[in-house]
Amino acid sequence: MQPSEVSGLHYIVASNPSPYPGHFSITESNTPTFQLNGFSNPLCNFYIPSQVPEFNPQSSCVSNNSTSDEAEEQQLSLINERKQRRMISNRESARRSRMRKQRHLDELWSQVVWLRNENHQLIDKLNHVSECHDRVLQENVQLKEEASELRQMLSDMPLSSPYSTLRDLEDISLKHDFSEN
Repeated sequence: MQPSEVSGLHYIVASNPSPYPGHFSITESNTPTFQLNGFSNPLCNFYIPSQVPEFNPQSSCVSNNSTSDEAEEQQLSLINERKQRRMISNRESARRSRMRKQRHLDELWSQVVWLRNENHQLIDKLNHVSECHDRVLQENVQLKEEASELRQMLSDMPLSSPYSTLRDLEDISLKHDFSEN
């Protein structure tokens, strides 16, 4: 038999008809048939009837049994409960994350304030040390000028003193220091 010669497949059905509509149709002899049309490509060109009923879970043709409806409701309830718990858990996790972020931000601001205060203190110390340094430099310049002037005065002094040498002057100052003690 060639694929183009197949016109339908016949199945034998139990006394209870199948609850699955679709490609199957039931003939008067309770034999379902799967409709195939002529194939242009024998591997993939199946005929699907134009009036295929949609699957509806609330349809009475799917299940007339109340226990399966209750089981389905329980399953949906369980799924909804899990979704609700997951949503609450996600909200709580997001809240904790926001709190951690806020705490971290507060710590960073506290650190910024502390560092700015420390920076101002260091700048004040630096300014004070710089002022002291400038004063010491000025004083040093003045002392050098005075030392230079004193040297100049010493060199300009006539050597007509009773002390012939500077060494005699040093000896006298040493004797004077010992006599005071």
